[in-house]
Amino acid sequence: MDHIEVNFKIDMNSPEMEILMAQLADIGFDGFMEADDGLLAYIPKASFNKILLAETVKSNQNPPSYSFITIKEQNWNKVWESNYDPVNINNQVYIRAPFHERNQDVKYEILVDPKMSFGTAHHETTSMMIELILNEEMTGKKVLDMGCGTGILAILAEMMGAKNLDAIDNDEWAYKNSLENVDKNKCKNIHVKLGDKSTIKAIEYDCILANINRNVLLKDIPDYTTHLVNNGILLLSGFYTEDLEQIESSARDCNLELVGKIVKNNWVAARFMKN
Repeated sequence: MDHIEVNFKIDMNSPEMEILMAQLADIGFDGFMEADDGLLAYIPKASFNKILLAETVKSNQNPPSYSFITIKEQNWNKVWESNYDPVNINNQVYIRAPFHERNQDVKYEILVDPKMSFGTAHHETTSMMIELILNEEMTGKKVLDMGCGTGILAILAEMMGAKNLDAIDNDEWAYKNSLENVDKNKCKNIHVKLGDKSTIKAIEYDCILANINRNVLLKDIPDYTTHLVNNGILLLSGFYTEDLEQIESSARDCNLELVGKIVKNNWVAARFMKN
C-alpha cells in the first residue's frame, strides 16, 4: 500500500500543532512524526483527498504551509535504514532495528522493524512512557497497550514480567507491525488486536498504557477507567503541558489521581492511580 507523506511547516511546541494533528486524524491520517522543521503526517494514498486537506488546513487560525509526496511501500525500509538510529533510554532499554549492532550492556533490548508505524522511542512521548514503565512493578500483571503503534511498550512490559497483555491499534499498518515486532522479540504473552476501545470488552487490567493524543485521551479516559482494577495504574502521554490540567480534570472525574509525571520539551507523560 502506498502512502502520502505531508510535510507541514509548523512549530511542534505550538498549540496549533495539537489541533492540526486532531484535524488530520479526523480525515484519515494514521501516522505522525516530528521533522526538523515541522510535522510529517501519513495517510494511505487511496484515502488521500487534496481538496479536503486544503480545506482542513485553511480552517486553522494560522494555516501552515505544506507539501506532499508519495511513499512507496517497497521503499519504506530503505528510508528507515538510512535515517533511523537506535535509542538508549537510561542505559536500561535499547531499541534498535535489525540493521543495528546489538547492545549487551543494557537490561532490555527491543528489536523493532519500524516500517510505517510510529512509536520507536525517538519521540519524547514514547521515551517518557518507557521511563514510567521502568518504574512500575510488572511481574505477573495484566496490561493493555492502547494505540500500540510498533508494540514496544507492550514488549517492554512483557520483558519486565507482565503475563497477560493486549496491544490494540486501529491502524492496519500498526497492527501488522506490532505482530512482527512481537514475533521478533519472541514475546509469548502479547495478544495484538486490530480495533479501537470497543475491542477491550469486559476485561480488567492492572496497568493501561495509552500514548495517543489529547483529544482521544479526553474522550476515552472514562473507558480506560472502567477496565482498570482498583489501585490500577494508567500511564498517559501524547499531550502538552498546557493540556495536563484538562487531562487531570477528566481523570479526577473518573476517580483517578495524578501521582507522577515527566515533562520533556513541553510534552508530558502522566501516571494516574485508580482510587
